[in-house]
Amino acid sequence: MIRKQPKEIILSALLRMSEQAPFYIFTAFIFAYAVGTLKMSRDFILLAVMVAACVSFFTIPLAGHFSDVIGRKKMYLLGVVVMGVFGFVYFAMIDSLSPALVFLAIVLSLIPHDLQYGPQAALIAEAFTPRLRYSGASLGYQLASIIAGGPAPLIATWLFATYKNGYAISWYIAALAVISFISAAMMPDFTGKAIGDDAYGED
Repeated sequence: MIRKQPKEIILSALLRMSEQAPFYIFTAFIFAYAVGTLKMSRDFILLAVMVAACVSFFTIPLAGHFSDVIGRKKMYLLGVVVMGVFGFVYFAMIDSLSPALVFLAIVLSLIPHDLQYGPQAALIAEAFTPRLRYSGASLGYQLASIIAGGPAPLIATWLFATYKNGYAISWYIAALAVISFISAAMMPDFTGKAIGDDAYGED
């Protein structure tokens, strides 16, 4: 797998950065930030995150459905762009300390993630030849957990401690979006196409 399709493994990991890292910021780091720094109610933040998860129950499959209509890559790139912009909107709303705006920011926070997560499985899996698809998709997917998901709350904590504001984290999310946009743009899109071995130059 590593010998035959290394490019696809790397791209699969990098395109997930703007999906996975912000997810942990929006669902884990937010407790340290909103409760520990902004002194908001933990139960209030927990309720907002739970509502956001309920919204995702609908937005993830909807994003997957629309990716079948407009194309996996187009749907994913749309989600990346929305995420890159939303990071700034998110912290502006959180830092307002208005309960209504904070609640709304958290509830909406997973939608940019879902726009990427919905088409992600098909986009990544279809990049690999059928014989190597399971291994390739798994390697790329799990590699992102090491370089994006796991370090995200730690990086966000360091950024806030260093720059003393949430916008530093917004720029971090924007930087991840740039990386993911370039990586996703380089991925093949087989939406609506036959994807046998011959589509990958194999017999």
